[in-house]
Amino acid sequence: MLKPLLIGLGLAFVLLDSGMGDIVAVSNAAESGYAPQTSDAREIKVTVTPQNISSGGKTWDFSVTAESHTKSIDDDLARSAVLIADGRRYEPLTWEGAPPGGHHRKGVLRFTAIKPVQASIELQIRLNGEAAPRSFRWMLKGKGYGS
Repeated sequence: MLKPLLIGLGLAFVLLDSGMGDIVAVSNAAESGYAPQTSDAREIKVTVTPQNISSGGKTWDFSVTAESHTKSIDDDLARSAVLIADGRRYEPLTWEGAPPGGHHRKGVLRFTAIKPVQASIELQIRLNGEAAPRSFRWMLKGKGYGS
């Protein structure tokens, strides 16, 4: 099912519901950077923002915030995340942030930069007890990457 489409200021979001309860967010790059994306499901809200996605960088960084009012967030985010580009999976180099536990977690997932840069990337985070990963996608075309 297609949910609301919002277009403005060079930014577009499309939320898709696959019927399995997982939410996929897709956005185009805005002029000032990449839009944060949020998945709010199963009592845990996760927000991801690319911080350093460039063709010349050595690493790609994603700011991640996870919040819950009812559950402890005990996931090892360096083990539960994967970056996907052109069908290939890339494991994080590090998680630099709050350790497992508590209701509020914030930090940075760092990956080796993908070269050549693909047209789109997808960050998946599978939290404990969730059947499907949360998926965050960004289109890289228009940022000088590809046609």
